[in-house]
Amino acid sequence: MEPNELLRHQLIASLTTQHTDAGADGAIRLWDLMATQIISIVGEGGFNALYARSVFLTQSSHPWLAANVPSPATGSRFADLKMSLQAQAPAQADAANMQLMITFTDILASLIGEPLTARILRTAWGHEAQDRTGKEFIDE
Repeated sequence: MEPNELLRHQLIASLTTQHTDAGADGAIRLWDLMATQIISIVGEGGFNALYARSVFLTQSSHPWLAANVPSPATGSRFADLKMSLQAQAPAQADAANMQLMITFTDILASLIGEPLTARILRTAWGHEAQDRTGKEFIDE
């Protein structure tokens, strides 16, 4: 595992833990922020393909995750994910969301590289893209 990949995983773990109090709403907020940035680069279809693959892979550990592709037409791009998370105990929902987000960003990084992935996440999550150990999440 590369240092930046490990740092990205730590950042996701930190952010998902930080938003635990907000429950599924906090998880969806992070997804919405990230989706906006990624869709501006790869388009809606590209994002949906990455998301669907990530859900499929994560379902091996969390089979209750919604498999529907996000649709902005429903009013909330991640309505099905939110319902899936809300139906689980908070610890299970948090673990599944963290694994889904790590899987998604791993796939993204394998396609576009770690530096661009880091830049996208830093743009999406702003000042939150600094892990709690004090190391800045940067693209080198």
